[in-house]
Amino acid sequence: MKLGAFSISLNVKDLGVSKAFYEKLGFEQFGGNMDHNYLIMKNGNALVGLFQGMFENNILTFNPGWDESANELENFDEVRDIQKKLKAEGVEIIQEADEKTAGPASFVISDPDGNTILIDQHV
Repeated sequence: MKLGAFSISLNVKDLGVSKAFYEKLGFEQFGGNMDHNYLIMKNGNALVGLFQGMFENNILTFNPGWDESANELENFDEVRDIQKKLKAEGVEIIQEADEKTAGPASFVISDPDGNTILIDQHV
């Protein structure tokens, strides 16, 4: 199963403070906007999303169809196909992608320890 680019989406208390901290670790702003309360920080292949006031817990995020530089991949597993495979494996889908649509969509699952996993396709 090809899940695409991986990042962690962090719920942060102060976006500016978190941005400064990750810059000390060598991350640079790759996307997002302070005015919209989120930033995507990048260091090599590592991606960290900083989100202020958008969700309660940290989220593991996969982006089918994208590499770590948000370039579209030629070959990837489509989000709805991934969802169908996981359903067939007995994985509970918390928030489903509409399987009757095409293009960008997402779904949410949780691992056995309660960690939220977002499968978020943008293409």
